[in-house]
Amino acid sequence: MKTPPILRTILATVLLLFGVLTLFLSTSVIFDLFGIREREGNYVPVVVWANFIASILYVLAAVGLLAQKRWPPTLLLTVVLVLVAAGIAFGWHVLSGGLHEQKTIGALTFRTLFTLGLYFGARHLTRSSKQPLQPTRP
Repeated sequence: MKTPPILRTILATVLLLFGVLTLFLSTSVIFDLFGIREREGNYVPVVVWANFIASILYVLAAVGLLAQKRWPPTLLLTVVLVLVAAGIAFGWHVLSGGLHEQKTIGALTFRTLFTLGLYFGARHLTRSSKQPLQPTRP
C-alpha cells in the first residue's frame, strides 16, 4: 500500500524544523552566540556536540525523505545511537560529580524517544513506498 505524499511531507517538515532549531541552539552554545551559553547554565559538552551531530543528520534525513530516498531511516537510527551514547557519557559525567542541569536528563530522554519515533515513521514511509516486485515472464 502506498502512503499519501502528505505524510512524507509532514515528517520531512518536522525533521527539517527540529533539525534547524537544534542546529541553531547547539551552535549557539558551542560558539557562544547570542548569550545562549550563559542562559544554558552548566551544559555538558558531549550532549551539546551530540545534538549538533543530530541536527545535521535530521536535516539530511528530511532532504532524503523529500527526495524519496531509502536511507533516511538509517540516518535517524544513527542519531538514536549517537544520543544513547551521549546519554551514557552524560550519566558517567553525573556519577563522577560533574556539574549539569537537571533539565538535561529530560531533554535528552525526550530527544532520544522523539527521534526513535521519527525513525519508525521514516521506516514506515520508505518501506511502504517500495514498488512491489513484478514477476518476470519467461
